[in-house]
Amino acid sequence: MSIVVLEHVTKEYRLGEHMVRALDDVSLSIESGVFLAIAGPSGSGKSTILNIIGCIDTPSSGKVHVAGHDVSGQNPDQLASLRARTIGFIFQTFNLLPVLTAAENVEYPLLQMEELDREDRKERVQEMLELVQLSKYAKHRPNQLSGGQRQRVAIARALVTKPDIVLADEPTANLDHKTGEGILALMREINRKLRTTFIFSTHDKKVIDAADRLIGVEDGTVRLLGVRKEGQWAITNVARKAPAAQAQGKP
Repeated sequence: MSIVVLEHVTKEYRLGEHMVRALDDVSLSIESGVFLAIAGPSGSGKSTILNIIGCIDTPSSGKVHVAGHDVSGQNPDQLASLRARTIGFIFQTFNLLPVLTAAENVEYPLLQMEELDREDRKERVQEMLELVQLSKYAKHRPNQLSGGQRQRVAIARALVTKPDIVLADEPTANLDHKTGEGILALMREINRKLRTTFIFSTHDKKVIDAADRLIGVEDGTVRLLGVRKEGQWAITNVARKAPAAQAQGKP
């Protein structure tokens, strides 16, 4: 079952007097439960794809379906509601609130979920901190944590709403090699345990190597698709104007 579908998506931005086409007729289908990397050089369009999937940005043309919802043409309030309950975000700069403890940062997305009372929120937070092995650091503020620990808090925050999809934008970019590998291993374990779909935007080889599905993007178009089989990539090159590039199959 596809959890994300992009149909002939084009995205254009105005830059001064010129229009810049960030995405050019992109069609994709992403299956539920995958651990997928969208890879490409800076300016290739990979972050734009991630933002459109995350309902942070909207396409200039084309249709987008996320977790069974047609998000094309939805207003900002509708998109915000969908984001809050369906999508978790992990950023390379962690984006933690410095005045809040680790537990309070994790709890923050739950405050807009009116059906959860204080005890419900507390249980969710404890569950997520245990999942990322940070229970004993619950009362620490971000400046009292290492980079790897802060990213674990960010992972817990992304998962606390129990989203269908977690989007990660260069999640290891600000971490040393060993710490980055540990964070990737943790996310892979969560992916297998919870069956949460993880989609990464990256140009980091170790992130690509950790993935089981690959979408290669260049100049705003999908150029290749990869499926990991027995530890090796099976790569399919995609014609520039292919009708529908697929990234399918459960791991």
